[in-house]
Amino acid sequence: MPRKYFIETFGCQMNVHDSERLAGLLDQAGYEAAVAPNEADLVVINTCSVRERAEDRLYTELGQVAENASGRRPIVAVTGCVAQQEGSALLRRGRRVDLVVGTQALARLPEMVADLEHSRPERVDINPYDNVSFPFGVTKRSDPVKASVTIIEGCNDFCAFCVVPYTRGHERMRPSGEIVDEVRLAASQGHREIQLLGQIVNHYAAPDRPDCDFAALLELVHEVPGVERIRFASPHPRHVTTRMIGAMQALPKVCRHLHLPVQSGSTDVLARMRRRHTREDYLALVERIRTAMPDIALSTDVIVGFPGETAQDFEDTLSLVKTVGYHSMFSFKYSERPNTLATQRLPDDVLAADKTSRIVELQNTQKGIQEGLHRQQVGHEVEVLVDSTSRRRESELAGRTPGNTVVNFEATQSLLGQLVRVRITDSGPYSLRGELAQRVG
Repeated sequence: MPRKYFIETFGCQMNVHDSERLAGLLDQAGYEAAVAPNEADLVVINTCSVRERAEDRLYTELGQVAENASGRRPIVAVTGCVAQQEGSALLRRGRRVDLVVGTQALARLPEMVADLEHSRPERVDINPYDNVSFPFGVTKRSDPVKASVTIIEGCNDFCAFCVVPYTRGHERMRPSGEIVDEVRLAASQGHREIQLLGQIVNHYAAPDRPDCDFAALLELVHEVPGVERIRFASPHPRHVTTRMIGAMQALPKVCRHLHLPVQSGSTDVLARMRRRHTREDYLALVERIRTAMPDIALSTDVIVGFPGETAQDFEDTLSLVKTVGYHSMFSFKYSERPNTLATQRLPDDVLAADKTSRIVELQNTQKGIQEGLHRQQVGHEVEVLVDSTSRRRESELAGRTPGNTVVNFEATQSLLGQLVRVRITDSGPYSLRGELAQRVG
């Protein structure tokens, strides 16, 4: 009987893609995927430490690891950002943990498991490996329509609130040729949408081609046969260049959606966050982008209750959100993260009650903005890439517009992976509903 593995993933798109890579490596090593952890010989918990709740979920998950179907406790490996952050402390705190594999050592997981089984355990590897290449073609993609492709690992910006430079390491770029080869393989396997990933994805500069910046990489990916849509996450406002805006405007496969994290609408708070742009800089950038692409859909990240945030600072954030009119938003209450500059230098001095009241007001404001934007779509036709069965009804399919809005509509499963035209008939704050108009391709 082949050994079985189960991977539990917490966190961002990067973590989801890392789990796809781990699954491919374990398949290559002779394992089979299990449908539940109690069927597995190896349980991998791929962790996130950007938010406190994700960290807590790790210890909850560890407490639930039980004997497998054969009566043996599985080997438990903790990977990802919490692994990188905590290292050997996880072995002491998490008694069920056998292996700790950091963000830059993921490719070593099968080797470490084999060594453990042969009583040659290297139980912790959080070493900072500079090599960002991964064995070509082993990634086991979980989505039949969309394929994530990492272009940058790590970050050099050290925003005061952010743990990424400490858990993902310094910024390292993949060669453009390697990226294009991976995109070409994914497209040949039927993946019609490519999602380029990086901590600051638009800071890309190819190590193998001095003339290849992020805009040039978009052009290269755009030329790959079979690719119908291109998305990317997450860019930083200060690295949005004229060339990048021009590429988004000129390349029809690049979706008219830009995630543009602002974090705060107050210049004073932005300075304490070390974001290196002001409120005025950000709004001027939004105007430039919308002048070039009036149909662009913007989304953002916002943190409320950052150290020193006053009531007026929060009002500045609310007014910026209303001015920009985001199509969607991720919003969070500030919490201290290990090793960050804010934790070391700034007291967490905003009352918990104030954080809560502010985020409720922010989210209600954003919900109203989204409802208004979505109502404007009723009666119009939109292009949708069908990527799943609807969460609401099994008889419906779901997909996203170029602006990244979810659309639900009745159709047969044969349209999965296809581009279709949908006439919007109804709207809500978080999605649209429509009826099939025609197939695009």
